[in-house]
Amino acid sequence: MEQIKWVPNRMPKSDDKWLEIMSLDEVKKARAFHASFPQYSVTPLADLRRMAEYLGVGGIYVKNESYRFGLNAFKVLGGSFAMGKYIAKEMGRDVSELTYDYLTSEAFRKEFGQATFFTATDGNHGRGVAWAANKLGQKAVVHMPKGSSKPRFDNIAKEGAKVTIEEVNYDDCVRMAAAEAAETEHGVIVQDTAWEGYEDIPSWIMQGYGTMALEAAEQLRQIGVNRPTHIFVQAGVGSLAGAVQGFFANLFPNDPPKVIVMEAGAADCLYRGAEAGDGSPRIVTGDLQTIMAGLACGEPNIIGWDILRNHSAAFASCPDWVSAKGMRMLANPCAGDPVVISGESGAVGMGCLDAIMEDDAYKDLRDYLGLDRFSQVLMISTEGNTDPNKYRRIVWDGEYPTDTTPQLEYEGYRENR
Repeated sequence: MEQIKWVPNRMPKSDDKWLEIMSLDEVKKARAFHASFPQYSVTPLADLRRMAEYLGVGGIYVKNESYRFGLNAFKVLGGSFAMGKYIAKEMGRDVSELTYDYLTSEAFRKEFGQATFFTATDGNHGRGVAWAANKLGQKAVVHMPKGSSKPRFDNIAKEGAKVTIEEVNYDDCVRMAAAEAAETEHGVIVQDTAWEGYEDIPSWIMQGYGTMALEAAEQLRQIGVNRPTHIFVQAGVGSLAGAVQGFFANLFPNDPPKVIVMEAGAADCLYRGAEAGDGSPRIVTGDLQTIMAGLACGEPNIIGWDILRNHSAAFASCPDWVSAKGMRMLANPCAGDPVVISGESGAVGMGCLDAIMEDDAYKDLRDYLGLDRFSQVLMISTEGNTDPNKYRRIVWDGEYPTDTTPQLEYEGYRENR
């Protein structure tokens, strides 16, 4: 069975200029913007107490983003806030002035008119952009890479966007969307992949993701956990990971949590950059075939990369079985723990933590991270069953199995699963 690869973060530090985009004040603005939407509610934080006991850690807390705005994924947070910030900038106003009620008013339509928001997506981001454009009376054009699933395509189309599946990979779809936006009057690309000269919107998307991190921090305090000791966060281009890392580095500047960044093995550009160790990002090319469709990105967001290289503890490259195991564990937790319906890109943290704690092949990583019975672990289930057929094949039918070699029984725990 293919193993998880990991590397400690020993890269040289930069000037850390991007950390300030995830300041507490900026994240609070994003939270207030999202809270103005009538569809807004705080998503649940699942407290997996028995799972924590079973795996030998102090606590496991899973932020369940399948409830976000009824869209089954977290991505709408970034796309919607980026739209708000873009509109605010075009109007010479601060985003704090642009509530949902104003953005959906006739007065706003007369003052601003309509823009067309272009994006590339493996599913969740495009659906979020399409939903926000629909709610705010704007237009959306969405391009999906080859191999994208029909259910994810249909969910985007339902929001009124123009959507296509192209015969190219994700990164080429980004280039296509950027070119079309440049040729369209009032066209703008809303993408979390940053590059030289395209940095404002990706930074605003990351700030939008901060709403989720701020909610999680508040929810942890409500159950008596002042700070997580460890955060397991997945990465595609690294926007989510950079946002979460950046927020918690600002929240706990003197005692930050240890963050491990996990990628799909087929698209592990951040891991390869960390492995090279020189501080420069790396690019992965090709079809990027993985069940973790939301993580199938081969070119890192340079803003997220900069934050991660300065603050994260370790980077891991995870085969597909890691995510599949996590999906099954969250869907069938230890007795008494809440069920979390987590999709292929959402569950890799649970599978990775399980491997680290249960398999001595990863003892070095366990020791390096200092994971023990006192550890309080936060992870983010970024999506629910956004491809229901695939979800069932993995959870019901056992696709992508792990090694079936019998493991040592943990007395008193395993029979209660």
